Amino acid sequence: MPAQAAAGPATAPPPDVVPGAETETPSLVEGIREAADPKASPADAARKHLDAKESRYRISDARRDLAPLQTVRRGAEETVRLQQKHRGVPVFGGQYVVRMEAGDGERFVTGTSGKYFTGLKTGTEATVSEETAVRRAVAATAARLADKRLAKADAPRKGEQRTDRAAALTGTARGLVVIPRGEGVLARQVTVRGTDTATGEPVLQQVFIDARAGFPVLQFSGIKTMTDRAENKGRAAAAALPGDGTDDPAPKEFPGVQGTGERLDGAQTGLELTRTPSGDRFLMNDFSRMWGSSRNALSTWDARDRDVSEVAGAWPSGLGEFAHPTPEFGKEATESGAVDAHWAAGRVYDYFKDRHGRDSLDGRGMAVNSLVGVTDFGFGYVNAFWDGQKMVYGSGDEAYKPLSADLDVVGHEMTHGVVDNSADLVYAGQSGALNEAVADYFGNAIDLAASGMPMDHPDAGLIGEDLCRDAAPRDCAFRDLNDGASTSKNFLGVAFGTDNGGVHLNSTIFSGALWDMREDLGGDLADKIVYKALTEYMTPLDGFTDGRNAVLAAARDLGVAGKRLGVVKRSFNAHGIVSGWENALGVDSDRLLGRLNIAGTGAQAGGGRWVVSQSNDDGSEPYTVWSGRTDGRGHPKLMSPNDGRYHVMPATDGKTVVWAAYGASGIDVLSRPAAGGPTKKLYTTDTDVSGLRVENGTVVFETFGLFGDRHVGYLRPGDRKPVWADGGGWTVLTALPSIKNGKIAYAKLYPEGGDYKLGVEILDPKTGNKILAEQLEDPWTLGQTGLNSTHAFWLTDENVQDDGQMSIRRSGVDGTGAMDISPERKPHALFPDDLTVSETAVTVSSTTPGLEWSNEALSKLWQLTTDGSRQERVSCNRGEQLSPAAVSGRQVVWLDGTTGWTDLVTRERPAGRCG
Repeated sequence: MPAQAAAGPATAPPPDVVPGAETETPSLVEGIREAADPKASPADAARKHLDAKESRYRISDARRDLAPLQTVRRGAEETVRLQQKHRGVPVFGGQYVVRMEAGDGERFVTGTSGKYFTGLKTGTEATVSEETAVRRAVAATAARLADKRLAKADAPRKGEQRTDRAAALTGTARGLVVIPRGEGVLARQVTVRGTDTATGEPVLQQVFIDARAGFPVLQFSGIKTMTDRAENKGRAAAAALPGDGTDDPAPKEFPGVQGTGERLDGAQTGLELTRTPSGDRFLMNDFSRMWGSSRNALSTWDARDRDVSEVAGAWPSGLGEFAHPTPEFGKEATESGAVDAHWAAGRVYDYFKDRHGRDSLDGRGMAVNSLVGVTDFGFGYVNAFWDGQKMVYGSGDEAYKPLSADLDVVGHEMTHGVVDNSADLVYAGQSGALNEAVADYFGNAIDLAASGMPMDHPDAGLIGEDLCRDAAPRDCAFRDLNDGASTSKNFLGVAFGTDNGGVHLNSTIFSGALWDMREDLGGDLADKIVYKALTEYMTPLDGFTDGRNAVLAAARDLGVAGKRLGVVKRSFNAHGIVSGWENALGVDSDRLLGRLNIAGTGAQAGGGRWVVSQSNDDGSEPYTVWSGRTDGRGHPKLMSPNDGRYHVMPATDGKTVVWAAYGASGIDVLSRPAAGGPTKKLYTTDTDVSGLRVENGTVVFETFGLFGDRHVGYLRPGDRKPVWADGGGWTVLTALPSIKNGKIAYAKLYPEGGDYKLGVEILDPKTGNKILAEQLEDPWTLGQTGLNSTHAFWLTDENVQDDGQMSIRRSGVDGTGAMDISPERKPHALFPDDLTVSETAVTVSSTTPGLEWSNEALSKLWQLTTDGSRQERVSCNRGEQLSPAAVSGRQVVWLDGTTGWTDLVTRERPAGRCG
């Protein structure tokens, strides 16, 4: 830095300050060079600066409320990350960064950025016990995995007891956190891990339980994947990993041996290896790169006999490095992807070390572990992920090579490790999409540097293009950063239950802007800008606009100005990432109630009224139940008390509103007249409640137990306890109820002839008579049921070999005359996951799994006539459409995510074909 700059100008210009959102603390401060304590530690000097400038930062006591998290030094530069605490409790995503320069006995603060939430006032005393929080977190995860299905895989196995199911999912309390919504929500963080018993996929879910009401206010899955084929972020469980100080130390003498191997593209490559003490085996351990620092290794492990459920968030016992009798590794190491993984890990390490001075993923020489050859139930696994500790690469299948076979995939997963150890972008919503975008950017940059491909090549922006055994690169790639179409106008508003809030669906909006910048500025400069933005400016809850500001600030910090700075701005402008971009998203539906700020609570309608839960504008308040007219007239009416509990899963028949209230000690089923009047408690349980429906005073619902037991119960007027449709035992499961004209329909899983069968049962509560509806084949999965005056309807899947299409089936209310109004085996069959019925129409929400990262892939509403003769789209909105509820005729209300919020909307008739 020039001498005159080091001394500072006589009159310092005013700082450039970007205000924070929903906080008085600025999100970004630039253009300063203010003296800081040169003798204090970097963290103390940073906090003293914040205290001294309280009028700017609005942080009253930084030494009390900001705990040191990380300090990174690069030459004279110091970057200090501080974790916000509220009355001693960590604030989720609350990080503030102070950038300084130090040397010659002086220290100067050059800028700050991040999120410090000034409006937090919540108390920090929990009334929900850890035990209750863990139980509800596990139950909430089990309910999410069930995904509005009842499957044969849910059946108890021979000799199995309820407690045997506890091993499938387990929860670990991680302590209290404050979620920064409004005045703050005190929550218990629980990590739920295990296996999805239906699919065998690994489960690693972060669940936040309101510490006063016991409701899951936030949850997202915890494995960062290459694609959204298996959603997943978060920190994995602590495990003793090689090179983390829990195993034997590295050898005193450098143990390196040069070897060779053949990559899957046929190229011969050198490999850094070690020899076993006995001298008879050579292992894929590369100590050469970190021998001068941490003496940790880049190691490649043989996981060909391991299922993906064994390795996510845990280190399997008995795992060994890839080994060979000679240093010339052969066909086995090639075909498993081990040679590619070992070679590529070294290339990625070298990129971050040589280009950015970063020693491994954490910047401090951490061990780098890659597991290759992982399968899924013994079949090919086409995915890769970073689980907070290590990289895991799937085996591939007939169409795809092992996932380590493309350098940009390895670079992507290892960059997730860099992100975790710097900005730690929360893997949900916009911050998660930003996380994916940065991982794609660096993965692509590393691949291009190694291949020498110019950025003007048509395939230069592809990710994963080299993985296919036969398909051309463009047909094979997971994503294209240079697709020329990803702008904020294409933003897909979804709930966290879908792709963790769109982390893959929306990532190319931001990565596309970074790509354009790299093409115009060149790789060397662009890579430095993005790395500096990531490691010195971004913080966990940053969205697209914050990311833009961070990149621009990093560019200015590196001396980029004039036309070149204009290039950076134009790149973001071209992708629609400008202040207030979220307000430009349009809809074709009528909004009944906006900005609900809810998740997983559903909406219902009946008798000309709708009901839905709502939080306040910032999502900090427990949910309350509201009701209004489906024609949009009048004003919504608050139905539930605002008593600190979460009032959810509401239903109405136009005369009565019912719902479940989650509190610290239990869950109540409550009711109230729709016209107003006293609230009545109908039933209390400690088991999750869902699927509530009401008709003429009879309330039907489903309970979802900790061990996977599901039961439909109903309460008639005057009943003190529910009547369980299945008797409430362990061997029969019932789920997904509906009610109409005094009849109740539900899915049933029951033993017969030494096996389990699925069927739809229709029950008359007045007589207790039950009828199993006719089946056309033997289903292996059933979905939501529905009833009108003449027919029962349900979703059924009988073809195990397809991609998950389901038939929409109906029978008479007497169970006879079964027929499919939309067969699963027809061309363009639907993939429905919810169903609602009026007298003249059947409406389902349906995804399109084959169209990843597109508007069409999201859940959309389709409406059919009750005989299936006509099928139309209800709405052409771009966002996710969930929880349809029939009003009458063709009118439907639903929860819509198009605007980036969760809105209750309606249409009186379908929109048609939607182009």
